[in-house]
Amino acid sequence: MEFKQVIRERYSCKKYSPKHVPDEVLGRILEAARLAPTAKNLQEHHIYVCQSPGVLAKIDEATPCRYGATTVLAVAYDKENVYTYPDGDRESGTEDAAIVATHLMLAATDEGVDSCWVNCFHARMLHELLGLPEREELLMLLDLGYAAEGSGPLPNHSLRKPLSETVTRI
Repeated sequence: MEFKQVIRERYSCKKYSPKHVPDEVLGRILEAARLAPTAKNLQEHHIYVCQSPGVLAKIDEATPCRYGATTVLAVAYDKENVYTYPDGDRESGTEDAAIVATHLMLAATDEGVDSCWVNCFHARMLHELLGLPEREELLMLLDLGYAAEGSGPLPNHSLRKPLSETVTRI
């Protein structure tokens, strides 16, 4: 798929069919994340592939936003392995993990897999339920799967502000 088509077709899927994402497709999506840039190439992210009914049930305890997806990727980063910027006020972990997550989401669309970026969850609870290491910070969840029949983008999906409202040339 052409990149312009990927970014136009991507939407947040809110209802999934029970069809599973094949391992080879998931592998290509994960490979796209592996190639994502990170500050100083630290690659401090960690992706947890959640597919078993038991783990998905744990995710359901911490968020109402799985929407029946058969695969959920939990994207975290190692808080002890981040780049601290020269001003000392910012670190790279959140933005690097967000870049990785964006690669996952766009690669999924390219593979014909629907997704939804989820940041509505009880972070501390999910951290414990998934047994994540203390040094890791959970950034987001990415639902993956195939849209259920009749589902599609929300009505406001295509509403976008004009560039003049979001871009300033200085």
